[in-house]
Amino acid sequence: MRKWISGIVIVLVAAVGIFWATADKDLRTLILNLPTDRNILFWSVQQRDATFRVLDRIPFIAKSRTISAGKDVYPLPKGEPLDPGVNVDAYMEDQRAAALVIVQDGKMRLEKYGLDFSPDGRWTSFSVAKSITSTLVGAAIKDGYIKRIDDKVSDYIPDLKGSVYDDVTIRQLLTMTSGVKWNEDYADPNSDVALFDKHKPEPGVDATVSYMRTLKREAPPGAKWVYKTGETNLVGVLVSSATGKNLSDYLSEKIWRPFGMEQDATWILGSTGHEISGCCMQASTRDFARFGLFMLGGGIAAGKPVLPDGWIAEATTEQFATDRGQFGYGYQWWTLDDGSYCARGIFGQGIFIDPERKLVIASNSNWPYAGDSQGGDQDKKRFAFYRQVQLAIDKEAETGK
Repeated sequence: MRKWISGIVIVLVAAVGIFWATADKDLRTLILNLPTDRNILFWSVQQRDATFRVLDRIPFIAKSRTISAGKDVYPLPKGEPLDPGVNVDAYMEDQRAAALVIVQDGKMRLEKYGLDFSPDGRWTSFSVAKSITSTLVGAAIKDGYIKRIDDKVSDYIPDLKGSVYDDVTIRQLLTMTSGVKWNEDYADPNSDVALFDKHKPEPGVDATVSYMRTLKREAPPGAKWVYKTGETNLVGVLVSSATGKNLSDYLSEKIWRPFGMEQDATWILGSTGHEISGCCMQASTRDFARFGLFMLGGGIAAGKPVLPDGWIAEATTEQFATDRGQFGYGYQWWTLDDGSYCARGIFGQGIFIDPERKLVIASNSNWPYAGDSQGGDQDKKRFAFYRQVQLAIDKEAETGK
């Protein structure tokens, strides 16, 4: 018996040794900093550093679905190096930035990486995925799967009938003005954003739908803006239900392949198999920048319009005021008074788009806190950096350089 047990131990040790020797650097780092639960909001900085780059490779935390890229890659030719007038290395260190990509007038003006990340890696997006999800609503309207933006959500998700969402329109869902009560406090383990991931759905009902239909109303539909990740998850269910396709395949079909993304991306799945559309899409930072270029170029992919006429202008114009300082809210895009707009994710993910300057800034980070309301000032400093880049481009235009 002892010899048998000793043999098993030797085999296990050898297997672990072989795995360790053959695993890539990211997986080895993950093993040394493995999260002890599924709730990303309460992981340590070191656990997030290790996990954000391999979240789609940890099936015991979450399964994922591939968003396939095509063969023809949208080029990002190198332009003149951009001097934003600040110490970029110091800025990235303060941001705990994994990547910073600046494309202006179709050319790569600046590209830097940190946290031992690289152009070949995929970093998780968090709420940047919200803006991508909302764009798929436009595609579904263009394709005729969704009739009108003012249709009721429950017309496409029957399991919401009889709930607080029965009279909420798609437009109100996109602008987060449903009037439904929700707590998005990332530091509160009893908030809705923390609890709905643990929810056990009824048999045959999508997990998001199951949780969201239990909520209560606090204002009439269309009367009050409240940021709700759960509602973007409903938007994803809406698109899947209307198109009969999962979000990953539909995104690949409409944008990822025809526009020319460089790498496959992935999307984390919820417990009932839908993509978690309010977050959790993994892609290279260059491809997040390319998505910004897709928007900047009017939503054209492979020479064909993907979105209805006027969709981008409407989606990226303030539809409702918010309580977030200078930011307004469009269709899951944060809007600014100068015509620029952005996708923003907790812990420092972002795509900033400035049509006037033909500018896209894509960045991925791991801030010490989810956002400035939980501590720190990284979000404020990131916005100041955006403004600094805009000023640098304006200065170039003035001097003719």
